Formats: sequence, structure tokens, C-alpha cells
Amino acid sequence: MYDREHLKSLVRQHALKFGDFTLASGKKATYYLDCRQVTLLAEALPSVAAGMLEFIEHDMPELVGGMAIGADPITASILTLAGVQQKPLRGIMVRKEAKGHGTKKFVEGPYKEGERVVIVEDVVTTGGSSLAAIEHCEAVGLKVERVLAIVDRLEGGREAFEAKGYKLETLFTVEDFGIKVGA
Repeated sequence: MYDREHLKSLVRQHALKFGDFTLASGKKATYYLDCRQVTLLAEALPSVAAGMLEFIEHDMPELVGGMAIGADPITASILTLAGVQQKPLRGIMVRKEAKGHGTKKFVEGPYKEGERVVIVEDVVTTGGSSLAAIEHCEAVGLKVERVLAIVDRLEGGREAFEAKGYKLETLFTVEDFGIKVGA
């Protein structure tokens, strides 16, 4: 089900834009990866899920999830595919800010303290969004194992995760799209 070349073509066609952009990290860039154009595309999402499920299926955590809203369709697609394949997996959503009502949680979902979670992300630049998700997950007693992303921009995210003891695995890097970092 994971057709890497087809997914790469869809990312190139729908998500990769060239011009002058300011990234969430505040950095200026000559290209932008709007992976929501892929994670909200029925044709692409099954391949995203299949690729990411391949990363975790040999050591399945109890949970998968990440920072809302970018990680939500990725999480849902992985859970759906795992369900079809009858693999036990649950999801979480991590809020940027705690709800102002109800339970006032940062982390939502059917989790228990001590369970293992893999954080998912669409695009990694500096890793800031996923590092915040990791912090919120650890604050409620979850054990973060690693981070999975669709694309690594190769701009320090991998190193930021490694400095904190986490591994980053990605379906692609920007170099897969002919973009040379530092050039």
C-alpha cells in the first residue's frame, strides 16, 4: 500500500511551493511545504499512513499522535490502517494550549500513564512543534519513543531531537525533492 514514488509525486504536486516564505520557526525560506495539502487528500493519506505504520509495526507502541491540528489527519490515518490490519493502536491529540473548560487537558485521548507513544508530524524544520508535544506527553506520564514525519527540511530538527534522546524517522527529506540545504 505504501507507494513511495507516488506519494513523492503528490507532495511535489500539491505541497511544495516556491517563493518567499516565513516559516513557523520564524526563518525565511525560498520554498514552503504545505503538507496539509497532502494529509487532507484522500489519494495521498493512505500512503502516508502505510509508510509511517511500517516504521512502527515491528515494535508497536500503544499510542500515536502529535500536535493538533497538523498531526490529527496523520494520526487518524495511521489508526484507521492499523484497525483494518487488526493491529492494536490508540491515538492522542496534543493541544497547543490547555482547554479553558472541562478537564483542561493538553493531551486528549484514551491513554494511561506509562504507555509508549510515537509523535507524528507533517514537516520538521527546527522540531519546535514536536518538542512541545513531547513535553506535554511526558508531563502526563507518557513515554515518548521517537518522532515520525512526512518531510524533514534538514534545518536542525533531527539534531534537536537527538540532543533530547529522540530519533527522527521521515518518509522524505527535502533533498528527495532536489532541494539542496545550505546551497
